[in-house]
Amino acid sequence: MSDIMSILSTAYKSNVLSSTSGSSKYVTVDSSLYQGNWTGTYPDGKKFSLDVSQVDGFRAQIHYQSDGTSQYQQVLIKDSSFRFGNTKFTLTNTGTAQIKNVVTDPATGSTYLDTAQATLDG
Repeated sequence: MSDIMSILSTAYKSNVLSSTSGSSKYVTVDSSLYQGNWTGTYPDGKKFSLDVSQVDGFRAQIHYQSDGTSQYQQVLIKDSSFRFGNTKFTLTNTGTAQIKNVVTDPATGSTYLDTAQATLDG
């Protein structure tokens, strides 16, 4: 049993941890730049909201809602952005961000990129 755990641990460290390391490192972010309720509208008129809370160091909790989708996730902030599900949040300026969401059309199976601007309420 310990051999299996050792193999899994080694595979995890070599695959997962190496894929998260890049040219930049995770560093503490200014929580005031991210924390709060972000809202916006996709080009097709769908509204979304993203509540970012518990920003601590480079970690945060998010709650994303859009058109019947509700998703909770812990995220890691790196290079002014973070990913959750099929979506990427990139801080573009104080109080503004770009949201890119990969959407799959259920009828055709094709995918497209929904891009929208989000603003921090308050």
